[in-house]
Amino acid sequence: QLQASGGGLVQTGDSLRLSCTISPRTFDPYVMGWLRQAPGKEREFVAALRWSGRNTYYGDSVKDRFAISRDNARMTVSLQMGSLTPEDTAVYYCATIVYRGSFSGSYFNPQSYDVWGQGTQVTVSS
Repeated sequence: QLQASGGGLVQTGDSLRLSCTISPRTFDPYVMGWLRQAPGKEREFVAALRWSGRNTYYGDSVKDRFAISRDNARMTVSLQMGSLTPEDTAVYYCATIVYRGSFSGSYFNPQSYDVWGQGTQVTVSS
């Protein structure tokens, strides 16, 4: 239901764009997010936005380098990543918090996300 693409092998300082498409749409997304997991580490929040509204949210380690955006008509959310470093190497997951009328959790908590994509590998070489 969430199809992520765009990962790959890049060098330090490079940019990369990830995309995630909701297909087929069997739910109403409330929040769309990108999270990542590096080998031996816990899953980490990267960025998120509400499906309606303008606010965006970023993890401290990617703030000012990454930008999340959406295309409602195409049911797509993207993550533009810049100034990449080896510390950004991870599997990146697209995930959503499904709209159920109310939400009292945290966008920054990976456990808040209900539906996950398959993940796409991003490797940054030094």
